[in-house]
Amino acid sequence: MRVEVDWLDGMAFEASGDSGHKVLIDASPDVGGKNRGSRPMEILLMGLGGCSSIDVMLMLKKSRQDVTNCKAVIEAKRADTVPAVFTHIHVHFIVTGRGLSTKHIERAVKLSAEKYCSASIMLSKAAEMTHDFEVIEAD
Repeated sequence: MRVEVDWLDGMAFEASGDSGHKVLIDASPDVGGKNRGSRPMEILLMGLGGCSSIDVMLMLKKSRQDVTNCKAVIEAKRADTVPAVFTHIHVHFIVTGRGLSTKHIERAVKLSAEKYCSASIMLSKAAEMTHDFEVIEAD
């Protein structure tokens, strides 16, 4: 895997990877950015959410769950000192569907967190990680 990060101007950068997609990164105005893109630490959490969500959906699809929506809400706390690393990360899944099995969802979230999601497992080496979920019955 290879990623390139090219400076645009000010504190703005454009990142691209092997997939060819581009991501705009910018700093906050208080350090010279213009708020034109996501912050790097936000992107780390977005990657975690995407990685884990893909795992959960793949497993729920295999177990024939009728999922109509899946959202990962991630909240993180950072150290007060530099480097302001993540100290705690919580991933909360909201899974909506028809006749969903709580057992299947619980298993999918657990397996993603502990076995399959590379981002989750890597970040858990540096920060306390917790995961939970809620189920919403679709109309």
